[in-house]
Amino acid sequence: MSKRNQHVVPRDDGWAIRGAGAKRDTGHFDRKQDAVDRAREITQNQGTELVIHGRDGQIQSKDSHGHDPSPPKG
Repeated sequence: MSKRNQHVVPRDDGWAIRGAGAKRDTGHFDRKQDAVDRAREITQNQGTELVIHGRDGQIQSKDSHGHDPSPPKG
């Protein structure tokens, strides 16, 4: 499996996980939270970013698990 950001996206019959640039979904779920939980596991293992979309397709939030070149100071 290549390292790519994972997107949780709406589908007519539920929610899917799709790697950035992928032609097919990685997984399909009835509940959004189940898709987010699985996508978070994938991105934590890969050190990539999780992008969560709303029902309208717009990005709701992002969660980075990779190397942050600009970590918060403090």
